[in-house]
Amino acid sequence: MELMDREACYRAFQSHDTRFDGRIFVGVTSTGIYCRPICPARPPKFENCRFFASAAAAQEAGFRPCLRCRPEVAPELAFWRGSSSTVSRALKLIAEGALDESEAGVEAFAERLGVGGRQLRRLFSQHLGASPLAVAQTRRVLFAKQLIHDTQLPMTEVAMSAGFGSVRRFNETFLKLFGRPPSSLRRKQGTDNSAREGVTLRLGYRPPYDWDGMLDALRLRARKRIELVENGVWHREIELDGKTGSVSVTHLPERNAVAVTILFPEVRALPAIVARVKRVFDLGADIVTIDQHLARDPKLAPLIARRPGLRAPGDWDHDAPPADLRVNAPSAWRPWHAYAEQHLRVAGHA
Repeated sequence: MELMDREACYRAFQSHDTRFDGRIFVGVTSTGIYCRPICPARPPKFENCRFFASAAAAQEAGFRPCLRCRPEVAPELAFWRGSSSTVSRALKLIAEGALDESEAGVEAFAERLGVGGRQLRRLFSQHLGASPLAVAQTRRVLFAKQLIHDTQLPMTEVAMSAGFGSVRRFNETFLKLFGRPPSSLRRKQGTDNSAREGVTLRLGYRPPYDWDGMLDALRLRARKRIELVENGVWHREIELDGKTGSVSVTHLPERNAVAVTILFPEVRALPAIVARVKRVFDLGADIVTIDQHLARDPKLAPLIARRPGLRAPGDWDHDAPPADLRVNAPSAWRPWHAYAEQHLRVAGHA
């Protein structure tokens, strides 16, 4: 994937520009650490910076995640960012654990996507700057790091939740990357709590975010006895692989994030549940780019100015575009018809 020129990337880091959070990462050669643009640390010297299109690319280049800005909570870019539908589908599967400690490897994964292994590696290098295995491993490491930091899960459950095949593999990976065991990264020491007792995680987004607009949309389509919007919180009963649980989501505007509380008996299901929450709440949207694109339409411009950050809610069960998009929607709205439709609905024009 192409990045801005190095000077533009550096300016984004100097200004702590939230628009680029999750879109670029900087590897600091003098420390061996990679950071988000919003890192509170003093910006490194320009000559010590290497810029990457993904956390996986930075990690594959030998940099380790910053403990201050925590790349694991950076907002992910929505899967449609790249022009490759193959990469988009691959990322969705990886987010749900498709390459976690898989013995079949990349060749079988590529076959599942209908391409060859060499072509898949080339596409990942082009769009993400990293291999499929590097992307999968980075996802495991960053998710595990978030669980260590934000929860009191036992390390065994952290390893299983993040997709490591064994606790030994989990420990070896963290020792290699951080030079210390994973338990040493936990800031809050206390009694271990199993995932069955509930896990709360913070998931980031790029501002602005029209939270009221999202809740209104979810309230209108809520399924009786399954979903509920109450007091600014979205609740849902969930079922995966025959097991049942619940999830609730609330807004953390001061953190540009949502807080997700998951009650589910199977820890290995956490990545899939988190991926679905991100999809429903459209957390990966590059909303500034979307709004700027759609605002070129004179009909949409005043609607967007009135409700900046209005998002298109996704579906919990299916990763597909809304079925009710207008067949004759203007081509200029592509690829963001769903956002245009949402603005029209809110304004009462749809």
